[in-house]
Amino acid sequence: MCHYFFFYLIELIGEGMRKLLLFLLLFPINVKAYSSYATSTVLMDMSNNTIIYENNMHKIRSVASISKIMTAIVAIENSSIEDIVTVGDEINEAYGSGIYIKTGEQLTLGDLLYGLMLRSGNDAALAIAKYVSKDINKFVELMNAKAKEIGMHNTIFNNPHGLEVSGGNLSTAYDMALLTSYAMKNDIYRKIVSTKEYKLKTNMNTYIWINKNKLLHAKSYITGGKTGYTEIAKRTLVTTANKDNINLVAVTLNDGNDFEDHTRLFEEAFNNYKNYNILKKGNINVLNENFYYPNKLYIVNDLNYTLPNGKNKVVLHFNLYKKYEIKDGECVGDIEVIINNKKVHSEPVYVRISNLSKWERFKVWLRNGK
Repeated sequence: MCHYFFFYLIELIGEGMRKLLLFLLLFPINVKAYSSYATSTVLMDMSNNTIIYENNMHKIRSVASISKIMTAIVAIENSSIEDIVTVGDEINEAYGSGIYIKTGEQLTLGDLLYGLMLRSGNDAALAIAKYVSKDINKFVELMNAKAKEIGMHNTIFNNPHGLEVSGGNLSTAYDMALLTSYAMKNDIYRKIVSTKEYKLKTNMNTYIWINKNKLLHAKSYITGGKTGYTEIAKRTLVTTANKDNINLVAVTLNDGNDFEDHTRLFEEAFNNYKNYNILKKGNINVLNENFYYPNKLYIVNDLNYTLPNGKNKVVLHFNLYKKYEIKDGECVGDIEVIINNKKVHSEPVYVRISNLSKWERFKVWLRNGK
């Protein structure tokens, strides 16, 4: 059973008002040991990029074909998936895994993306890069710019496919989890990587592509991912999972037992964590707050947070500032969310003006002591 304990503290700070709400979440503790056979591992909550488990997550290694996650999201963000692509001679540079398209063959960019992510087509990666940027090196520049934008500080891409060309693509388990968390917020990307089978007829051929991600076929909670392998990188794997509103990504680098390891990581997390609604969007009632009465205070976002079973301390600081002249929809403070002594979020608080007569507004003005 869950028990909540509420404590309210109010203090005035200069022109502002601060209110603190603290509650404890208590559950029986049931801790299991997370582990994997990988050189580098990370299990991350994608709702807020919180690390649940990690081992050498910042170790830089060749990441092989999981690089194609970046190839896909850069293509989606810079072109239309409905565009018709005529395959050029660039595919002659491809080797290893492929979808075996031919020069002169016509597909949509979306078709190529399915071939890229379901079958790890290196030929598809080159065709995509050439179409989107007209030059493969310029496409790689877009990949590195996106990596920098989303905080992948230990990553360098040298090609769009992940083969050991020009040094290969170097990253970390943590950076690849960040990338996946970012990509999974895109509806097009999310649909592609969750697809088990894709059928296509072009001007030259008919294809049926089965997703190489075995877990997608085996476990109902798996929502996507990408496999990878080279002689240098060994087996690399990214998978995503969702169950009971817990949204996770697992990344392993150099793991000969990766599918089993990912399954164990996800299931241990689902058994030992729960997702909580910390803040609910809409009107908020702040205890003993009357400065803005009869106007309504509100927030525009829900905040959900995944926490381990056991005792967790959640503190909400309501920081409201005295503004005597306000406009409808104006920000008048924020709510700081502190979980287990760490600030994890700040949510703006807005005011909705009530329809009062001038006399009623004057009485409120007098009451507030201006």
